Amino acid sequence: MITFADHNFAGQKALVRVDFNVPLDKQTLAITDDTRMTAALPTIKKILADGGSVILMSHLGRPKGGPEDKYSLKHIVAHLSELLPGTSVIFANDCIGEQAYEFAAALQPGQVLLLENLRFYKEEEKGEEAFAQKLSKLGDIYINDAFGTAHRAHASTAVIAQYFSSDKKGFGLLMNSEVASAEKVLHQAEKPFTAIIGGAKVSDKILIIENLLERATDIIIGGGMAYTFMKARGGKIGNSLCEEDRLDTAKELLQKALDKNVSIHLPEDSVIADKFAADADTKVCMSDAIPDGWMGLDIGPKAAGIFSEVIRRSKTILWNGPMGVFEMEKFQAGTKAVAVAIAEATGNGAFSLVGGGDSVSAVNQFGFNDKVSYVSTGGGAMLEYFEGKELPGIAAVKA
Repeated sequence: MITFADHNFAGQKALVRVDFNVPLDKQTLAITDDTRMTAALPTIKKILADGGSVILMSHLGRPKGGPEDKYSLKHIVAHLSELLPGTSVIFANDCIGEQAYEFAAALQPGQVLLLENLRFYKEEEKGEEAFAQKLSKLGDIYINDAFGTAHRAHASTAVIAQYFSSDKKGFGLLMNSEVASAEKVLHQAEKPFTAIIGGAKVSDKILIIENLLERATDIIIGGGMAYTFMKARGGKIGNSLCEEDRLDTAKELLQKALDKNVSIHLPEDSVIADKFAADADTKVCMSDAIPDGWMGLDIGPKAAGIFSEVIRRSKTILWNGPMGVFEMEKFQAGTKAVAVAIAEATGNGAFSLVGGGDSVSAVNQFGFNDKVSYVSTGGGAMLEYFEGKELPGIAAVKA
């Protein structure tokens, strides 16, 4: 496997798997958040600066059964050109068709070729070898820089690597920094180490909580999943989100934390609402005494204060999942308080890693993306990494 930073790409056509699965406006199809594109720029620019050319592969959305205009990567070409001023960006209307091969063959040093959406072929997600082999013929060297899809054993993320010798494949700068940041938290965390886990469902986060119980000193639990834990402890949660079939699991996790001397922090109070809506009536009450007909949609001010205090004294911080329905203004104070505390702790020398789509959206929305140590581009991939799983997209390149 090559070391990207040390490799000279002069005269080489680098086939780079990126994650350009960016959100598009439903009406105009304009990009609403280009974070994933800007994250890949250092890798692309290094190859071009060396005198190489770049062939970009990506998916976009979840097309069903073939090409769909709203999922075409042609919609991002103009913006990619803006991000790479002075660079010729060419678009191929297929990823393995005649035009793709023709354009790849004619590609000159300093040029970029963007292939059409890989998922227009069902073979991509099925991880079919014949499809992966066809893709591999487009470039001289394979670079996986798509951490966001590294947990998928798809043709372009894992299967393709076998068609390149070890000196013709490697990770890009983004993938390297993602893995290094995750490793720092998972295996080199300075204590106190606080993990902040939010989101709707306990079932989505069981494995990550279990793995973190071996490493963290404190685990803060917020979001809808907190109410399953609250009910497991005998609290009254009204109409709040609750996974009844996970109550025993929640009890087990609380007991494991106790046995391992890990402090689990649940929100003492909550901002509750009489309906799930932006115009709902709201009030604050204790999280274990929510009246019937009301639901917890954010942590309360008391919980925000306690959580912030725990975060501020931490040396390592992992944040995955918001504290409430922060998309609605009435229920964003808790998530914002956590973001502020993480920024303060980082400013005082802590290492903070934010990952998972909603957490990333929150730090971007509140303007703290440059006040944390690292913002991960991989939601599901980061989650699986912290669950202790080996990611196919990483394993295949290392093989």
